[in-house]
Amino acid sequence: MARTIAIVEDEPAIAANYRDAFERYGFSVRCYSDRESAMAGFRLALPDLAVIDVGLGDEMEGGFDLCRELRSMAPQLPIVFLTARGDELDVISGLRLGADDYLTKDISIAHMMARVHALLRRMERISQPQAEADETLERGDLAINVDRMLVTWKGQPLDLTVTEFWIVHCLAHYPGQVRNRQQLMDAARTVLDNNTITSHIKRIRRKFQSLDDGFNEIETAYGMGYRWSSRTG
Repeated sequence: MARTIAIVEDEPAIAANYRDAFERYGFSVRCYSDRESAMAGFRLALPDLAVIDVGLGDEMEGGFDLCRELRSMAPQLPIVFLTARGDELDVISGLRLGADDYLTKDISIAHMMARVHALLRRMERISQPQAEADETLERGDLAINVDRMLVTWKGQPLDLTVTEFWIVHCLAHYPGQVRNRQQLMDAARTVLDNNTITSHIKRIRRKFQSLDDGFNEIETAYGMGYRWSSRTG
């Protein structure tokens, strides 16, 4: 069965171009022109991945609002911003809201499809039947079930996006060792710039701190990268 891509884009011609591109790559596509119609469609049936523009009609940041609502509804659904707005603050805002990727519309179709396929491949693990002995990584109060892509801290589940999951896994897999930004990108199987990595780390920290005010296991090695504290190694 073809995977379903939801495109939320207020310009009909642009939406049609991306719809045709995704269909050529074998996807089933649903298009929405505004936030309200998209949310109505998502409540009926979630797609396998959502591609969202930032500005939607009269709502200059309607895509951001939609991402926030959709992420609350589906914590692990892959969400990609595809927009003409490439300002650094917009990128950071999108990632802070929980998007897995932020692309500008000058990206080639082939590059965009590669990013989409990478996100979908990572999601396949979640839908697979649970094995009798899943691979689990434990670091003190942290437990990562790799096969189910589940993370718990002090027994409490943590809602991470797929990109955030692999960043945490990379850090925790090498406690005490600095992981530079390239290594984190490689682990997440995506292409992110320095500011994007920083935004992901900040969001990950906030999620842990929402469960535990004293969380400080992710340390910054200034000018080098990040590491998981060796105290729990």
